[in-house]
Amino acid sequence: MVSKRRLSKSEDKETLTEDASNARKQPLSKKTKKSHTYEDEENDNAFVKLLKTSGIILKTGESQNQLAVDQIVFQKKLFQTLRKHPSYPKIIEEFVSGLESYIEDQDTFRNCLLSCERLQDEEASLGTSYSKSLIKLLLGIDILQPAIIKTLFEKLPEFLFESVNSDGINMPQLIISQLKWLDRVVDGKDLTTKIMQLISIAPVYLQHDFITSLPEILGDSQHADVGKELSDLLTENTSLTVPILDVLSSLRLDPQVLSKVRRLVMGKLSSVKLDDLPVIIKFILQSITATDALEVISELRERLDLQHCILPSRFQASQSKLKSKGRTSSSGNQENSDEDCVFLLFDVIKSAVRYEKTISEAWIKAIEHIAPESEHKVLKDICPSILSLAQNLLHSLDQSIILFGSLLYKYVFKFFDTYCQQEVIAALVTHVCSGNEAEVDIALDVLLELVVLNLSAMRLNAVFVKGILDYLDKMSPRQIRKLFYILSTLAFSKQHEGSSHIQDDMHLVVRKQLSSTIFKYKLIGIIGAVTMAGIMATDRSRSSSLTQGKADLSNEQYTQVTSLLQLVHSCSKQSPQASVLYYDEFANMIQGAKLAPKALEWVGQTIFNDFQDAFVVDLCAVPKGDYPFPVKALYGLEEYNNHDGIAINLLPLLFSQDFAEDEGRMTSQESDHKLVSPLCLAPYFRLLRLCVERQHNGNLEEIDGLLDCPLLLTDLEPGERLESMSVKELSFMCSLIYLTLNWFREVVNAFCQQTSPEMKGKVLARLKHIVELQRILEKYLAVTPDCSSPLATFDLETLDVTPHASTAVSAKIKKQGITGGRKRKAGGSKTSSHDTLSKEDDSECNSTLSNRGQLEKEFKGKEEKTVSLQNYHFLFRELDMEVFCILHCGLVTKFILDTEMHTESTEVVQLQPPELLFLLEDLSHKVKNMLTPSVTRRVPFLKSKGSQNIGLSHLQQRSSQEIAHCIVQLLTPMCNHLENIHNYFQCLAAENQDIVVDGPGMQVQEYCLMSSCYQRLLQIFHGLFAWSGFFQPENQNLLYSALEVLTNRLKPREPDQPLEEMLSQSFHYLQNFHRSIPSFQSALYLIRLLMVILAKSTAPTQNKGKIASLARHFLCRVWPSGEKEKSSIPNDQLHDLLSIYLEHTDSVLKAIEEIAGVGVPELIKSSKHASSSTFPTLTRHTFVIFFHVMMAELEKTVKGLQAGTASDSQQIHEEKLLYWNMAVRDFSILINLIKVFDSRPVLHVCLKYGRLFVEVFLKQCMPLLDFSFRKHREDVLSLLETFQLNTRLLHHLCGHSKIHQDMKLTKHVPLLKKTLELLVCRVKAMLILNNCREAFWLGNLKNRDLQGEEIISQNSQESSADDSENDASSQVSKSKAAGDGEEDEASDGEKEQDSDENDDDSD
Repeated sequence: MVSKRRLSKSEDKETLTEDASNARKQPLSKKTKKSHTYEDEENDNAFVKLLKTSGIILKTGESQNQLAVDQIVFQKKLFQTLRKHPSYPKIIEEFVSGLESYIEDQDTFRNCLLSCERLQDEEASLGTSYSKSLIKLLLGIDILQPAIIKTLFEKLPEFLFESVNSDGINMPQLIISQLKWLDRVVDGKDLTTKIMQLISIAPVYLQHDFITSLPEILGDSQHADVGKELSDLLTENTSLTVPILDVLSSLRLDPQVLSKVRRLVMGKLSSVKLDDLPVIIKFILQSITATDALEVISELRERLDLQHCILPSRFQASQSKLKSKGRTSSSGNQENSDEDCVFLLFDVIKSAVRYEKTISEAWIKAIEHIAPESEHKVLKDICPSILSLAQNLLHSLDQSIILFGSLLYKYVFKFFDTYCQQEVIAALVTHVCSGNEAEVDIALDVLLELVVLNLSAMRLNAVFVKGILDYLDKMSPRQIRKLFYILSTLAFSKQHEGSSHIQDDMHLVVRKQLSSTIFKYKLIGIIGAVTMAGIMATDRSRSSSLTQGKADLSNEQYTQVTSLLQLVHSCSKQSPQASVLYYDEFANMIQGAKLAPKALEWVGQTIFNDFQDAFVVDLCAVPKGDYPFPVKALYGLEEYNNHDGIAINLLPLLFSQDFAEDEGRMTSQESDHKLVSPLCLAPYFRLLRLCVERQHNGNLEEIDGLLDCPLLLTDLEPGERLESMSVKELSFMCSLIYLTLNWFREVVNAFCQQTSPEMKGKVLARLKHIVELQRILEKYLAVTPDCSSPLATFDLETLDVTPHASTAVSAKIKKQGITGGRKRKAGGSKTSSHDTLSKEDDSECNSTLSNRGQLEKEFKGKEEKTVSLQNYHFLFRELDMEVFCILHCGLVTKFILDTEMHTESTEVVQLQPPELLFLLEDLSHKVKNMLTPSVTRRVPFLKSKGSQNIGLSHLQQRSSQEIAHCIVQLLTPMCNHLENIHNYFQCLAAENQDIVVDGPGMQVQEYCLMSSCYQRLLQIFHGLFAWSGFFQPENQNLLYSALEVLTNRLKPREPDQPLEEMLSQSFHYLQNFHRSIPSFQSALYLIRLLMVILAKSTAPTQNKGKIASLARHFLCRVWPSGEKEKSSIPNDQLHDLLSIYLEHTDSVLKAIEEIAGVGVPELIKSSKHASSSTFPTLTRHTFVIFFHVMMAELEKTVKGLQAGTASDSQQIHEEKLLYWNMAVRDFSILINLIKVFDSRPVLHVCLKYGRLFVEVFLKQCMPLLDFSFRKHREDVLSLLETFQLNTRLLHHLCGHSKIHQDMKLTKHVPLLKKTLELLVCRVKAMLILNNCREAFWLGNLKNRDLQGEEIISQNSQESSADDSENDASSQVSKSKAAGDGEEDEASDGEKEQDSDENDDDSD
């Protein structure tokens, strides 16, 4: 047996080494062990006796020691037996001596180190099912632990240099494991010394295990000593770097020690093994602090060079996983090992950057600080990782993150080799086929950019892009257009042998789709074919070095284009819906691409002739037939005789399609010649107009006769016959009006940019006709709400959101919105017109205004039998952005000519309010769709996202930057209109001090029209300046241009004005309009517009007070309303304006006190339908809105106030205490209002925000009261007394909610009561902290309702008795505390809190 020695610092390490050497020379054989087994079992020493007595039966051989009692019971029993033994403490030495004798045998010692066997049932066990070893149990007894540890460390050297036993047990590791996770270490310092000495002499493989076990053995108090020892060991033995760093990162060490070790390992970074790098890098990143993060990261990036640690080939293999895993050669294993190390290394860095903000920010800064581009390394070898990152980024919902992911794809394709380019295309194709709309859009955009960036490289990968053709079903029309544009560019942009297979496949797909009987696939085929034709017929003369003649299409190309277009025409002519889509797609193609002259000439001539044959008739040859309504030529702008002039043949065409076909009365002529559907009128005219524009550089003289020619209609004004018309007749009239409206809309689209004053006047006349027809259509729709209406477009998105089911009638007129025209015969056929446009045409203007029933309904809230056409916007043809140049029109002079083309007279016309409102409503809708952030434009539940864009297919083909630029160009005329309307209301206010919209002498329609125009203008301004694109650097000049327009309205232009100055002047300009705001809705938009301007400023505090002042002005203003209305203010808008006021005011508490303390009492004293005199917007109807906002803002305000600390100055304590006094006073005023206004919504707000306020009081105010109580006793007492009444009323409200069994109210009761109980406990803790515990007492409150009446319950008698006792105890408490002012006041202040607790319990 090895002699026993004490391991201490004074002992020399050589002694321990000698012991280990001796032990190695004298191994114990199995025979020796077995010879002592029986004798040990029979040995009747103190060790065996005490173990048996305490519940452990010792076994020999391979049997486990048996534990007859629970582990805790055993330890407690043995501890008590030893302490109560007559020879204590000598019995400790005898017990340990017996243990040493017992474990001399190796098998017996191992048995003591292994877990014991449980004899008792698991159900009877109080502890866990796991049993500790005998040694572990003995180490858990404090009086035995030091001696047992000493014995273990004396025994351990015997096994240091022995091989592992046949059973796989490593004895040194097993011995050390006994010291892990001890509940208590009696002498931690001695244990640390022993284990560190053991580490110094142990073999290397055991050193690793011993070092990594240190955190599980030692307590926190020993971490500093161990850290110092390990750092010294690190300098001596670099082979232990990994385990030492792993342990150091788990210990609680001084930052200076970690910094010292980090500098040490950083210096050796270039020479360490690759296997050690992950642990070293992890330690370096974990030891970083905010102050040295950038320095450490920069140095780490400089020193960390993987290419010196691993061969380039292996490095590449580590990034692209080895596919052949079957290789078992040593070199293959080495490569796999290196690969794993690199993966671990990057995983460590990734985790640190992802979860540690300090590291991620420092890493980004370190990259930014690399100035020369040569220092940036192109990571071609990790292309798969970059692509994986880009793929994950495209899954994000954040637009900026998606944009960054798309840039990664783009730059990888640009800078990397062919293989990587192929991977990029494959990844993008995967995104396109994913079905996610956002991913599909951005992936197609990237592919489109790559086609422009490197067409030749893209053509090599065209076979991958071609595969997307199998996934057309789930793509939107816009996405299908992009895809076919990409493929057509790859296939037809240049004659190339490699592109022929793409051309063949595209032709096959297109022909298959066009021949399909399913309408959806036919539409896909039309879109694809027209896109292909556009690319094939593109004029390449500018990009070609050849002459113009040679750059035109060859005969073969010309034949291909014409054949493809004729194929589309023949496949779509049987379906009006397909024809409409074909004409629209064709028109968009002509508008967006420059066709070769030969193709354009063929297209123009074909369309021109077909349009005349299909839709235009001479007035002298009006079709005859048995029509249900008399046919008349209406809405002509010129006076024709019976033998001259043309007309649009609308009603006969619609009748032939609708009535005649249904009744089977087609004439032989009609049977021989298939009539064109009237649905095609508007799109066909759009196509014709764009062809003429392209051919004649914007000159439309060839078709200008279509602007003023009449239409063959009937009297559209229903009059008295409306109620007597059949459903079929009503449907026919609605379809006729829709088609007429869309014809006029396309006519306005076509001629809006003509500069001739006469043409401008005619365009304004057509706008008047549109407004008039919309008013007539509202009348029809009011009596036929289920009328099936023809749609305006037939792309796939429109079909998905058709509001009405298809019927026999509607199926034939499903598409709406077409316009057409033909050139009028040249000559002196124009005659003077005396019935259309005139500046003084008051009768027509008033007629239009008087019928704006919908506008009256919007502003006066009257529910009349009418229909809003805003819900039918997708049934009308889309207005182009160019139409809004009409807003520039002021006064327009129109020349009236006689028969000899001499000027006979002149008329002055201008844009009237109805037409202005029509344009502004459409522009506002476009701004909302294109410039409003997607987060703001919430899509209704169960409504498709695409429905937001229905009816705006032309607009969607433009970028938001283009739309913003167009609107900036319109700012000047819109400012003119805004100022004119401002002057109108200023004059009106001067004449009528008290404006009542439907009062006597008020022109209601005119007032509503001007008010609507005002609101729409402010909406457009707000949508423009709220556009998020202004924050992008490339759009800064556009923002300057917009602000410059507003600034120049105040004073002449000053060059090079700073942005802040322009923002300030623009704010001032817009603020001036507040005096003339006609409606509350307009007021809110003005406030929001000013806030948007303010948000762009770097110093917004200057104008923040102006926002609050303006909001208060609007809240204190009497708004015009009808005599029979309760309120003209929508609740949500009042909520928003009041919130804006309280958020921007200097003192929220004073503002709340003014409203609740001044405005509400005025309301209470007023009559039933009256309002507060100070705040006219505060009525009994709107009180709940005011109450909700004030409670929410009060809670939000106090929540933002820091609790403070005892170390703050006395002045800060006083200021915060004063602030809380004001807050509690406001809370008290608001809470007590429920006694007067006890409606369900008010009580709900009170319960919800009352609890939140009490919670904030607990967290923010109570810490302040803790250290303010002694110095500000009176203030604290007053605060608590006020709060007492508030929480008591909240408790009564809980009882009220239970009595009425209102689920909406009672769901807040449990949380509120819990909060009130916490408040009682917290106040008690505050009193104890201030040595006033005797002043705290408990009492009960009766359950009462809001009126203070007692709620009768089964415990009412007990409650009465308790109340009597409470009264007595209250008197005793007060008299008892009379000698101590602090206790007396605290008792008074806490009475309510204690009552709340008891009352809550009684409930």
